[in-house]
Amino acid sequence: MAPRRITDDDLAAVLPPGGLTLVSSCSAESDLLADMVAGGGDTLAAMRFSGIFVPGLNRRTWSGSSLSRVLTFFQTPQLRAEPERVDFRPLCYGQISELYAAEPPSAVLFMCSPPDENGMCSFGPETAFIPDFWRSAGTRIAHINPAMPRTAGDPGIPFGELTAFIEQDQVLKGTPADLPDPVSRAIAEHAARFIEDGATLQTGLGKVPDAVLDALHDRRNLRLHTGLVGDGGLRLVRSGAMAPGSSALVGVAIGSPELYAGLEDPHFQFRPVSVTHDLRIAGAAEHFVTVNSALEVDLFGQVYSEVGPKGAMSGPGGASDFAAAARLSPRGLRLICLPADAAKGTLSRIIDPASARGPASLSRLDTDVVVTEHGAADLRGKSHDDRAEALIRIAAPQFRDVLAESWRAVSDRL
Repeated sequence: MAPRRITDDDLAAVLPPGGLTLVSSCSAESDLLADMVAGGGDTLAAMRFSGIFVPGLNRRTWSGSSLSRVLTFFQTPQLRAEPERVDFRPLCYGQISELYAAEPPSAVLFMCSPPDENGMCSFGPETAFIPDFWRSAGTRIAHINPAMPRTAGDPGIPFGELTAFIEQDQVLKGTPADLPDPVSRAIAEHAARFIEDGATLQTGLGKVPDAVLDALHDRRNLRLHTGLVGDGGLRLVRSGAMAPGSSALVGVAIGSPELYAGLEDPHFQFRPVSVTHDLRIAGAAEHFVTVNSALEVDLFGQVYSEVGPKGAMSGPGGASDFAAAARLSPRGLRLICLPADAAKGTLSRIIDPASARGPASLSRLDTDVVVTEHGAADLRGKSHDDRAEALIRIAAPQFRDVLAESWRAVSDRL
């Protein structure tokens, strides 16, 4: 049976009540489908919506009826404002996949490209969880977006497999292509010394990870194996530093319009979480290097990325998955890159362990090297005291004496 073309007020007629509904998010979050959910009101009954909602990018709360709920793995300001209807689970990507496998979504709402000559609709720059679960979902509702780029790798979904669709242009959600500032460039110069020709890289999003990629344009035969890629990944692909062929395996792209337009480059291969976050695949790469940022790092080398001054602002994400993969990799390496201070120099981001906000996102065993603009602290093989000393050396100068005094009190208790 051919998919049903629906209008703004038809969602309740095709979306079954109850169950778990998986929605596309990140750069491919559909405002049109979110509006239809909001407009459905109590006709949608006790729905549960879930996705990967990125703070600062995804601002929709998927509010339907008064009984609707959201299952999320990242906190956003908008979701934190509705605690009574939000179920926040601090899970890594491997655990999210296990959760969805244990409770398969009964429906998927997603954005995709128009069908090609073979009738295939591409998931574009957000090939994450939906490719792994759409086949088991009984209801598949698509926002066909003519502005969505087609991406290579995952084949997408056949148009004929859709339950229903609505078609409308929407600009993909993204972030500006900011060039690195002097602090980011200094961090990148220190980090780049640890990355050799032939490395396979995983990076997070943000100015600092992009700056690290920019510092590698003189390398050769590099590969990407990452859940997320930003404009720095496109610049790296265009620099000539990448290995030939489909050497940039990614799950989600978030960035500028130039990034989305550049995804047609044959280096890029978009694959679902079952591939991007598979420890055996990533860990099989020689010299697998993870490059992630953080809010704070304490003097044990524990990494904090989830809680800011206003409360929870993110989630564990995929950093711990990739840290485990790097442990499997021959010559694997885990880099954490961050500015040494914040709030115009009034706060240190290298901290006394007692000052940490929230849970540790990465343990001290998941961190090899911490990098700031003041240098790199290689923590491998070091004692507690030597790790703390190395971290204090790369802290902002105005905080080093206070950190040293704090560490003496910690060390006396060990």
